[in-house]
Amino acid sequence: MATIVKRHGHRERFDERKVYGSVYAACASAHYRERQCENLAADVSKKIKTFLRGKATISSNVLRKKITSLLQKKNKELAFYYEQHLPNLKQL
Repeated sequence: MATIVKRHGHRERFDERKVYGSVYAACASAHYRERQCENLAADVSKKIKTFLRGKATISSNVLRKKITSLLQKKNKELAFYYEQHLPNLKQL
């Protein structure tokens, strides 16, 4: 599976649980039902795994944009909650 290059240059192996957890948290913040959160988080995680297939490395920024794009297709408000779940990049 792909290696993720983080903002400060360090690398870590892709962890599907992080994608699932962040999408689930965005769904919960948008007041989706638990089952909806589970299904959507699983669907996005699966699509991201497919997207990463064959890629050796990818930046966390590209990965984040891909997840946001997938969520915007479902619901723009949900994508907004996902983006707000991340740390404020301007302060870093």
